[in-house]
Formats: sequence, C-alpha cells, structure tokens
Amino acid sequence: MSEDSLENFFIAVSPEQQKKERQKARELRATQWWKQKLGQGLCYYCGGSFSKDELSMDHKVPVVRGGRTSKSNVVVSCKSCNSQKKYLTDIEFKQKLAQNP
Repeated sequence: MSEDSLENFFIAVSPEQQKKERQKARELRATQWWKQKLGQGLCYYCGGSFSKDELSMDHKVPVVRGGRTSKSNVVVSCKSCNSQKKYLTDIEFKQKLAQNP
C-alpha cells in the first residue's frame, strides 16, 4: 500500500477544528513545559540530538486526523522526521521507519 493511498482511510477534520488546534499549539509552545521538552534536544522519532532551532512540535495523532493539542499528544521532533511523517500517526510512522531504515 502506498503512502498516498492512506488518504482513503481517514476523513480529515474540518478546517475550523484544525485552526482551533493550531491556535492551541501556538499557546502550548509558549509554556515552560514545552520549553523544557525542547531544551532536551531529542527527537521523539529518530532519537537524534538537535539544537532548538532544528526541532519542532509534532502531534502524534495529526490534527488533520482529529488529534488534539495536548501534552499527551505532542512531542518534540526534528524537522526531517516531522516532514517525513506528514499525516501518519506516530505508530504508523515508526512502522515506516522500521521497514525503511
């Protein structure tokens, strides 16, 4: 199954809900909790060590698939992993990484 065919397996949430969750993400990035996570400098997916400007916030269950912006659903990710992950869940992406190291 190709990555593009995965789009057939979920229905994207409304643009309004996506906008609401992205606003909550902006607010969460301003918290001390997020700054501490970012300061550790580790990518959740590849385990690599990076500087703060090489890291970003990622939703384990993507916003477009109904994921919420909460401490239990966001992780620090290097920009490379985050862009490769796209709309996959964290489990789907980890499986993809295991199949194609």
